[in-house]
Formats: sequence, structure tokens, C-alpha cells
Amino acid sequence: MSDIVIRARQLSKRYDLGRKGSQDEGFPSSLRKRFSREAPEEFWALKDISFEVPGGQVIGIIGNNGAGKSTLLKVLSRITEPTGGSVEIRGRVGSLLEVGTGFHPELTGRENIYLNGVIIGMQQADIRKKFADIVEFAGVENFLDTPVKRYSSGMYMRLAFSVAAHLDPDILIIDEVLAVGDASFQKKCLGKLHDVATQSKRTVLFVSHNLQAVQSLCDQVIHLDHGRIVAFGDTRTVVGRYLETTSTAVAGSHYWDHDAPGNDEIRLKSIEVKSSDNSNGIYSSSQDLTVEMGFEVSVDVPGLRVGFDLVTPEGVLIFRTYQTDTVQKGFSRLGIGPNRWRCTLPAGLLNAGVYTVLPKVAIDDTHWIIDGSAGAAFEVVLDHGISPYWNSLDASSRPGLIAPILDWKTVSVPARDCVIQGWEA
Repeated sequence: MSDIVIRARQLSKRYDLGRKGSQDEGFPSSLRKRFSREAPEEFWALKDISFEVPGGQVIGIIGNNGAGKSTLLKVLSRITEPTGGSVEIRGRVGSLLEVGTGFHPELTGRENIYLNGVIIGMQQADIRKKFADIVEFAGVENFLDTPVKRYSSGMYMRLAFSVAAHLDPDILIIDEVLAVGDASFQKKCLGKLHDVATQSKRTVLFVSHNLQAVQSLCDQVIHLDHGRIVAFGDTRTVVGRYLETTSTAVAGSHYWDHDAPGNDEIRLKSIEVKSSDNSNGIYSSSQDLTVEMGFEVSVDVPGLRVGFDLVTPEGVLIFRTYQTDTVQKGFSRLGIGPNRWRCTLPAGLLNAGVYTVLPKVAIDDTHWIIDGSAGAAFEVVLDHGISPYWNSLDASSRPGLIAPILDWKTVSVPARDCVIQGWEA
């Protein structure tokens, strides 16, 4: 199906943040000016965006926190009314947004399955045909007749995803489903989304910070920034440009409490890439680089692991490392309070190019708390191992994702082996 199923025209969404001085009552007049709010009266989460989505395609939506991704999905799901512009949607829409959306907390799991099916326009007979598959996928057989308000967040999300993916909406809208649940269920979700896209030929809109998932699933990608579309096109091209633009002068990020990635157990407070001369995000391949991550731990959680993925602009994973890789050398587990961890990338390892460090936080590598939702980008300029034998067209880099200088030695061959193999010693 190639017909357009979603058409947005000059779509905008404004939130009113309150009028200046509205909280100044009760202050002496001499202090009102000093303490008056300087916040703008309005905030545009979306601003005049237009796009079209052909049927049967998987469209990824990427961007930094606050770019407008979730707001766009809420508008398309008819949860939020736009301030301006218009949206035309052809077909039934199934949505899976943040935990808590779409289920009635007082109803049981069984009742919510039927409720969601009716909401998107399905007949009860059709829902019954899908019921067993939904329950089996979610793994909540023993809790079907329990009100979902008593479900854990993991159980809730498993059932919510299963309902959204199995009830056959024409358009499936997914927001950060991979940020909740354990690693095995995330893999299961990706497999189901792949089946939905390739076998059912349904239209999928997929928001995720997991760029590897975006790369593997999506036909095209929308890059949002401050409520506007920066790019919309080929997945590899848009993701690559997005990663390049995330590089900053200090090659890192710092977070305040209200926007720090994580949960009530642990939050990422900072991530930085550094070198001895503190270059502005561009480093020599002959230098050691250090990745420093700061965390605030609120609860003593056994098995808590912190680390990062190193990825290319195309989202290709080069390697993953955790602080527990060197636990045998005396590194301790994370303690309550501030924690700061440093990892060294040795000189002579990376090839020329742009790279992004994506933090990972997990409990025993099964339950993800932070899965690449923040990052620090940096660039490496090759100045080791340059040789005309590598590539005469581009002597600034070497073939391959990395460019290590490895140890080679000659090995003498005994004369007897030369005779056996027909060589002349």
C-alpha cells in the first residue's frame, strides 16, 4: 500500500506556562521586580510542521529530550488537541505511549484487553481470536482477573505492548517502549515490531533513543528539534546527521534533577569525553581519551551496572563496556550518593570519524534503567599509522571501524618445512 495514511499540515502545539508576575502577589513592591518570573508566557512544543506518511512504512522519530517527539505522537493519537494546523489520518490507530495511558486502572487485564479493542473499532469476535496470543506474549496469565492498578510497571507495559501490537490497528504508534522492561522482553518487542512491519504491512510510527533499533526497523526517519522538523528521509542519512550534530564543544552533557535520565534508584548527572589537552570535541587518535560519567544513586540496588555503548554515526555498535569488566581489579559496586566512573579509550584504537557514547545502566543486564537515552558525541582525527599502503584515495583514515596498531613479528620457518612444501630454502 503506497497511499498516504497520515498527512500533517502546519501542525502546531502551544502550552501556556503562565503570565509573568502571576506568582508575585504577596511580595513587597520593592522585591517584585527582583523575584518576578522571567519565563515566557507560552511554549511551542510543535511549530508549523508538515509531513506525509505512506501506508505500510515504519517511520522513526528521533531528537533530543524536549524536541517534541512525544507531543507529536499524542496529537496523532488524538490524546492532545493541536493549537494550529491539521492532521488527516486514514485507518484505525493503536497507540502505546507512556505507562498509564490507555488502560483503566480499576478494570482487570482481561477487561482492558476488550476495552482497547472496542476503542479502536474491533468486534468482540475479532478480539477473542487474538486474546490467547495477547496473553501469551505478555506473560500475565495468572493476573488476567486482577485490576491493572495492582500490576508492576513491567507487567503493565508487557500487556499494553501486547494489546497494541496484536489488535491489528492500521497505524501503530509506539513511544519509547524499549525504555521499560527487561532485556529479553525488549528483544521480544523488537521482533514483534519487525513482524508487524514486514508481514502485516501496517504503518508504524516509532519514537526511540535506541538508534540501533531505529536503524534496523525504520524505512525513513523524522528528526525533530525544538518542535520543528530538521530532516525527514533515508534512515541512515538522517541518523548519521543527527549523531554528528549532537557533538558539542565540551563533548558532554550535564543534567539537572528534573531532566536527568534514569529513575528513582539512579540518575545520570553528567557524561563527558576528555583528553589531556581538552580539545573542543575533536581529538587526536594518538591520545588516550577518557569517558567520565557521574551518577546519583538513591537506593542500594544489588547488581547495578553502569557502562556505555560506543556507536558510529550510522548507529553501528563498536563495543559495549561496563564498570564490572574490571571488578577483579578491585572496583566496588555503586554506593548510595554521588558516583563518578572513568573509562579509558587507549590511543591508537579509533579510526578517523565521529562517535557517540551512549550510557547504559542495568540491573544484572536484565532490567534496563537507562538505555542510550542520552549521549556525548566527539570526533577523532587520525594521526597514527598513516601509510600510503592503506588507501591511496584517502590517507586520512584506514579501512575498518577501528584502526588499532597491532604487534607483528616475523616467524622463522625451519628448512625441513620448506622442503616438504616445495620451497627452496
